[in-house]
Amino acid sequence: MKIIISEFMDEAAVEALRADFSVTYEPTLVDRREALFALLADADALIVRNRTQVDAALLKAAPKLRVVGRLGVGLDNIDVAACEARGIGVIPATGANAVAVAEYVIGTAMALLREAYTRSAETAAGKWPRGALSNGREIAGKTLGLVGFGGIGQLTGKLAQGLGVKVVAHDPMLDAQSAVWRSSAVERKSLDELLEMSDIVSLHVPLTPETRNLFNAETLAKMKPASVLINSSRGGIVDEAALAAALRSGHLAGAAIDVFDNEPLAAGNALADAPHAILTPHIAGVTTESNTRVSALIAERVAQHLRQSRPA
Repeated sequence: MKIIISEFMDEAAVEALRADFSVTYEPTLVDRREALFALLADADALIVRNRTQVDAALLKAAPKLRVVGRLGVGLDNIDVAACEARGIGVIPATGANAVAVAEYVIGTAMALLREAYTRSAETAAGKWPRGALSNGREIAGKTLGLVGFGGIGQLTGKLAQGLGVKVVAHDPMLDAQSAVWRSSAVERKSLDELLEMSDIVSLHVPLTPETRNLFNAETLAKMKPASVLINSSRGGIVDEAALAAALRSGHLAGAAIDVFDNEPLAAGNALADAPHAILTPHIAGVTTESNTRVSALIAERVAQHLRQSRPA
């Protein structure tokens, strides 16, 4: 059986797959679509990250495909309905990168509140901006609002509570009677209530028609003045031009954005010169440790799926 891996994967996991399967591992295949299609002609499995578009054209090129492994959790680059219609399994690495994302949220929240960590060049140049940078804020005693309260949101809340942060969350998929509210000691709020009271707002929702541009000019205006926004979920949930305007006006004190509507980020993007913005290239969930966990999990589950669905 043949497995194609089109984006980077931990080498140990690749070697584990090679022990039982024919594996083609070329991390640059994501940028060579014709070559990828040719290799998929007789492939049983495909392993991707977030850039490989598993769309109608790709599925047509892969008539034998039985499973798609996703080295991550978001599935907006995979036509899940089309895969289901063909009986193709779709396996995300649920939970394997949660620690990395949660730490990214806490780390960037602290950096944005303190302000100083993005201005080291001034100190290095001898300007010594001690007065200007003496008004940073502590995270202890602040309120963190989580928009989406699944596994990653829950872990983020737990880490924040350990730092003396009050945590509230909005998640219409969890009803008021869900045990998670009591076990986590997190208050359930409407979105408007959360925006009004939160010093830090962190997004943990998938990109769907309902969440696209959920944070637009109107939503951002409802956020507490001098609060900060963190998006490590999916591009398209935040209107980037509206966010840049909110940062320039001073209504928001900062933003950490790891995901964008179009990736890689195009030159001249509205956020490129926005003040108090930390922009990272979709790496919130990618660390040395999480890559090892994610890769091992997907290798194991893809192999298991292939063995269980082996043609008679």
